[in-house]
Amino acid sequence: LEFRRVLFRSGHACMMQLQPACLDGQGKRQKSVVVMITNFSKPTKEKPSLLDHKEVETYFHEFGHVMHGICSEANTSRFFGTNVERDFVEAPSQMLENWVWEEESLRLMSGHYKDGSALPKEMLESLVASRNANAGGFTLRQIFLATFDQRLHTNKGKVDTAALIRDTYKEIVGIDTIEGTNFAAIFGHLVGYDAQYYGYLWSEVYSQDMFATRFAKEGVLNLKTGMDYRNIILKPGGSLDGTELLANFLGREPNQEAFLRSKGLAL
Repeated sequence: LEFRRVLFRSGHACMMQLQPACLDGQGKRQKSVVVMITNFSKPTKEKPSLLDHKEVETYFHEFGHVMHGICSEANTSRFFGTNVERDFVEAPSQMLENWVWEEESLRLMSGHYKDGSALPKEMLESLVASRNANAGGFTLRQIFLATFDQRLHTNKGKVDTAALIRDTYKEIVGIDTIEGTNFAAIFGHLVGYDAQYYGYLWSEVYSQDMFATRFAKEGVLNLKTGMDYRNIILKPGGSLDGTELLANFLGREPNQEAFLRSKGLAL
């Protein structure tokens, strides 16, 4: 309970598995129970709680984890839901983020809170076009964080984390850190990920490949494609290796082409 209170007080968002839908001692499947913890905009006296686009993207990200937890049908809790390889666990959540950047799905989830009127065409197009704004800087930041995570966990002696942050940031991003600061002190993913923060970028390669290869071509609301995704990617949980799940869904080995295009790079 205290752990959850801390999460609610922070700006963090996460999904937690409370009960896996694995087989019990009598061979019956128990229902999956998951919870999504978020911190969204509060209502005011003038208007209800309205999510900005970034909050909607966060909702879809965590809901991708929720669906992984709900749709899995592994027989044992060890391989249930999000109990997959660390460098694959973010793929289903990142893949679902794509729906908040597609016109068809955006129109279904948006509208003026007073009269229900749709987003103006120009506003929607500008929103979609903004997706790659600062994509290079954000990707470089992820590379920096993953590199720092690796260097910290592979260092065998005592580490001056402030110095390591400063030197790694300068080396990769090319900018000096603010004097007297130490980002490592608030980098929560250092605990739990344990030298595997690189999985965020690694998984994004897979998520973009899945979306571009199947959903972007067959339709973001295509029922058959969605069912294939549920049965092939989500249902097995960790009972199959991520690379095998991807090959089954894509019909080939995954590659990085869709990921690079998603960052605005022309191939």
